[in-house]
Amino acid sequence: MTETQRKIGFLVCLATIVLAVLDMQIVSAATVPIVRDLDPAHGIDKIPWLVSAFSLASAAVLPLYGKLCDTLGAKQVFLGAVGTFLFGSALCGAAQSIGQLIAARAVQGIGAGGLMSVTMVVIAQLKGPGKEKDSKGAGMGGIVAGGGMALGPWIGGVLSDHASWRWIFYVNLPIGITVLAVSALVLKLPRHTERHRIDFPGAALAAGFSTTLLLVTEWGGKAYDWTSPQVIGVALASAASLALFLRRQKTAAEPILPLSMFRVPELRWGFAIQGLVGAAMVGSMYYVMVYLQVVRSIASSSAGLYLIPMAIGMTVVGVVTGKLTERGWSERTFVITGSAVTAVAFLLLATTGTHTSLWWLRAELLLVGAGFGQLIGQLIQLVQYAAPRHQLGVATTGIRFFQTLGTALGAALFGTLISRLSDGTDMPSYVSAMDAVFLCGAALMGLGVVLALRLPKAGPASSERVPAPVPVGN
Repeated sequence: MTETQRKIGFLVCLATIVLAVLDMQIVSAATVPIVRDLDPAHGIDKIPWLVSAFSLASAAVLPLYGKLCDTLGAKQVFLGAVGTFLFGSALCGAAQSIGQLIAARAVQGIGAGGLMSVTMVVIAQLKGPGKEKDSKGAGMGGIVAGGGMALGPWIGGVLSDHASWRWIFYVNLPIGITVLAVSALVLKLPRHTERHRIDFPGAALAAGFSTTLLLVTEWGGKAYDWTSPQVIGVALASAASLALFLRRQKTAAEPILPLSMFRVPELRWGFAIQGLVGAAMVGSMYYVMVYLQVVRSIASSSAGLYLIPMAIGMTVVGVVTGKLTERGWSERTFVITGSAVTAVAFLLLATTGTHTSLWWLRAELLLVGAGFGQLIGQLIQLVQYAAPRHQLGVATTGIRFFQTLGTALGAALFGTLISRLSDGTDMPSYVSAMDAVFLCGAALMGLGVVLALRLPKAGPASSERVPAPVPVGN
């Protein structure tokens, strides 16, 4: 590929990440218009499944996407994921009932699971041999993802207030079709010619584990009591799926998630830290939005604007740390400092009260973004740099998989704290419960500092890396 083609490829990848992240966040601001239009009488009870169907489908296919990249080549898998996502988006926009919309969101989620993870594989391969430390790509991809998470609710609110909720989905089509056309013409990535077997039973078990685990976090304490037969049954199914999955990975000829990867310290601790980041991030964004709307009576579209400082912090600090790592600074350094800064920011958020200055809150969120900005891009780059080249796809989707699981578990933990520590009517008790959430987030990121200190100070030896396959016309 020429340098111009590589630059176009990077821009296409960033646009794809924006599509993926916005669709994870944007629907939350449009739930009321959707219910009013499709099912004003009973739709409110089904609204949680609009988010759950998307996240369940996305998490279920993540391990399979990684293996397909390492087996078939990233370009084919990338085009397939984008095409599936666009098909699901069109179905969502045309849905005539809540049930149809939930099913379409599942289709969209299957594609979205590949948009984020496979795009990161494409970015890594676009760098070319000998450019692993190039700050473009994985770092900027992570920052764009973080910014999209922060801005998604605001964009959803604007579209819902000034246009039909269907445009939340239809807006994906022109952007996605452009991505498909440009990618098909420009991208020339390594293609594997050797025959490989895909561990479909392992992929099914991984999907079963992630789906049942997410159902536990979605149902527990909300639809059903934590001790109810439904939640206990799904939890047992999740544990059984995990045990069978681990056993399968030990015996499969070509496992979907090779357990040997966990012998690499950067992968082992990187996956764990990314899970903590996922849990902490959902706590910062979701409960800050709840605080602004419930405690300070700020409209949803206006409340979303308060996340802009967080997005600015992510972007500015992420770009700076990316440039510094390109000049020889260690990713390990920024994973440590990023975890520490985020922990301090959460401690400050825990002091938020009913009359806290909203400018002070903006400053706290700016600090949160500065911490996450060091973590999101650097963790991806750390994992990609340490992974054997023939397992690049599995390693990249693996870090996204652990973030998804961390987000689900964090949401369950924080939701339980809120329900147990507040009585639902007394505002000070609700604020105290949210302070407990932020203290818990600080503890999680403090654990992140401990794990980051266990990362090797020097990068992996070159002998540990398997040479990349030779590119052919693709």
